[in-house]
Amino acid sequence: MSFIFISPKTDFAFKKIFGSKDSKDILISFLNALIYNANPVIQDLEIIDPYNPGDVVDLKDSYLDVRAVLDNGSTVLIEMQVLNVASFEKRVIYNLTKTYANQLKYGEGYSHLKPAIALTITDFQLFDQTQRFLTRFGLKEKQELFDYTDPEIELIFVELPKFNKKLEQLDNLTDKWIYFIKDAPSLEVIPPTFRQVPELEKAMNIANQANLSVEELEKIRKREVFLEDQRGFIVKAKQEGRVEGRVEGRVEEGIRWTLRLLERQFGSIPPAIINQIQNLSVEELEGLGDAILDFNDLEEVSAWLQDNRKGG
Repeated sequence: MSFIFISPKTDFAFKKIFGSKDSKDILISFLNALIYNANPVIQDLEIIDPYNPGDVVDLKDSYLDVRAVLDNGSTVLIEMQVLNVASFEKRVIYNLTKTYANQLKYGEGYSHLKPAIALTITDFQLFDQTQRFLTRFGLKEKQELFDYTDPEIELIFVELPKFNKKLEQLDNLTDKWIYFIKDAPSLEVIPPTFRQVPELEKAMNIANQANLSVEELEKIRKREVFLEDQRGFIVKAKQEGRVEGRVEGRVEEGIRWTLRLLERQFGSIPPAIINQIQNLSVEELEGLGDAILDFNDLEEVSAWLQDNRKGG
């Protein structure tokens, strides 16, 4: 019997697989594979703000998909990023440093700080300098490259387009988890090598469409359509900028695609919101494009426009 598996790349699916209350063992195996080269360093963890089936159906948080505190006190921020949006690299740094700094309660000393790790998986190429699909960044001295005294901050990136291994070429647990993230929908059965890893087999079963409700499947379908439209907007905007090189053309294209995305997500858009969007600059349209995935309703769109428009 063949199966149909959902893609773990959408925020909804990623949270359901890795961030539910019953996913602790899955997340431990996944993080050990990607952070600690498949060594069983993590024995336990706490998932912060775990997936709740009653809440996540309407949640559009594409910035921090899953957050966990490890048994050694370290905090890991796990993000699955499908779209190469403006200022993405800055956002990763911002979220990591904010999480690190916010550990301290009033009056606590710096000795209470624990390491913070950002594990970011991208569905686009991020670093042109290397063809390695997994890269790590930390604080080092620039000339002699030795580590800072307390290596408290670490950034780990997995670039899915650079991972080109076939199923029969998977050498280790790290390869298997990355293959699962990238190519789960291409599988028709759970591979025998995946069944050898109980946590990976469990993740495959969660991703099996037969185990999802009609409402969940419809939500995933809408998210995939939305993300594809947003991806098209980004590609088109870049082409427009290269070919025409005109600010006016970019603004018009940005307005058209932004309104189309909002209509797909919320239906009819009130004239007042349309008017505000039509008066946005290129930079403001880019900011709105980044924020669209977070909006739950048109009131949040209106509030964003009031808070982020120049002089607004």
